[in-house]
Amino acid sequence: MRVVEVIKESIGIREKILGDKDLLQEIRDIAQVCSETFCEGNKVLFCGNGGSAADAQHLAAEFSGRFYYDRPPLPSEALHVNTSFLTAVANDYSFNEVYARLLAGTGDEGDVLIALSTSGRSKNIIKALQKANELGMITIGFTGSGGGEMNALCDYLIAVPSEDTPRIQEIHIMIGHIICEMVESNLFPKQG
Repeated sequence: MRVVEVIKESIGIREKILGDKDLLQEIRDIAQVCSETFCEGNKVLFCGNGGSAADAQHLAAEFSGRFYYDRPPLPSEALHVNTSFLTAVANDYSFNEVYARLLAGTGDEGDVLIALSTSGRSKNIIKALQKANELGMITIGFTGSGGGEMNALCDYLIAVPSEDTPRIQEIHIMIGHIICEMVESNLFPKQG
């Protein structure tokens, strides 16, 4: 039965992550980097395409809105939410340029870019990471098995041990939620 198979596949990937001490440490390190970035007055920006764009927007909202409890908002945004900009740049230049061009205007040294691409090969994501590196931003990649071209461009990389796009995206959100929880707890410890 396909329902059971899909659930077992998802559990299997999560078990691989649980057994990967380096990947678990990378998650902790990313949460620490994001916490420090916010403490220093910088922002965390996200980019992705399709389902990864939805994940990027979701995770940015967890920082800028709230996660588990009420606390001050954190400066975070998904780069695709300005559709006028996105469509103008895609039309006038190329869709491959949309994120890099926006970073050129809004990215600052010390900011974080979290780039999501299940293949690690999306041209606009690669260009965004290249621009972020030029600007002195901290680069974090969320991708699938192997990491693709993102491997060489990211300071931190979450390479989910799968080549199945839906399973990779499920894990990206899980890891993103873990990071959001850790950052919220670091910056706004609950009283009592």
